[in-house]
Amino acid sequence: MTHQHRAPAVAQQRPSLIRFAWLSIAASVVIIVLKTWAYWVTDSVGLLSDALESVVNLVSACAMLVALTIAARPADDDHPYGHDKAEYFSSGLEGGMILIAALAIAAAAIDRLMHPRPVEQIGLGLGISLVASAINFAVARVLLAAGRQHDSLPLEADAHHLMTDVWTSLGVLAGVGMVALTGWNWLDPAVAIAVAINIVWTGVDLLRRSALGLMDTALPAQEQAVIRGILDSYANDGIRYHALRTRRSGPRRFVSMHVLVPGAWTVAHGHDLIETIEQQVRERLANTTITVHMEPLEDPRAWHDAEIEPVSTPGAADALTGTSPRAHRES
Repeated sequence: MTHQHRAPAVAQQRPSLIRFAWLSIAASVVIIVLKTWAYWVTDSVGLLSDALESVVNLVSACAMLVALTIAARPADDDHPYGHDKAEYFSSGLEGGMILIAALAIAAAAIDRLMHPRPVEQIGLGLGISLVASAINFAVARVLLAAGRQHDSLPLEADAHHLMTDVWTSLGVLAGVGMVALTGWNWLDPAVAIAVAINIVWTGVDLLRRSALGLMDTALPAQEQAVIRGILDSYANDGIRYHALRTRRSGPRRFVSMHVLVPGAWTVAHGHDLIETIEQQVRERLANTTITVHMEPLEDPRAWHDAEIEPVSTPGAADALTGTSPRAHRES
């Protein structure tokens, strides 16, 4: 007997998230204008690198808007599990764009190292860039809070990207300031190269997280521990489980498992237990779709899948029952 309970429709939350994408787009446009102005008045390759990264922010914000719009669509015949994975394409694109920006920054910086030029109107340029950084910081904090509240990887990724931009800007400003104090023009492109190296790590991390999501990676260990703790609490009642599988798709969690109950139980009794377990899991892990296959504990066939296709923690069923699947089959 298989029992499935779907989490409340996530699509209902999506309209409130799309407005954050528009906020990021609007902020990116303003910041690009400010940073381009700062580069134009100073001719600083460091400030140019800062402006280029903001262009990446704009492209990423547009991709996030598209992804969130697609992810908000309800499940249909062609996509019975919903469209949540569209979010991973957005964060993956953002990671790729960050790497491209890093290469562009490094190329401009190397050219400036080979052909140094003095930085001009430093005071005005620094002032403009500081205003842009303050806007970036404020928007990043809003997106990060929204991403954590709604469990949205694109919003969280964009927030981290903007925060990286803030720290990048501060580094560039420090480098340009040092040029003004020391007259060492090579510091400007040197800081730009350091910026390029720094943002590479952000891009690689976003690509990694996106790939893990697309490959149906299991839930984090602490979340699996929550599920196992709930299931283990019924061990004294003779309840066993195995074939615990978990994955994540955007903000949604998917959990499937086999729960073994005494064969003498009625269907209603077993159903009540499953409903209780599902409710406890959903209270601890939001947006969770749970599929439970209920089996009689005494039937050796109930253990075949645990032997043929081991998942989660190998030997979990053995640890709970004190016996192996083979022992059940031979009994």
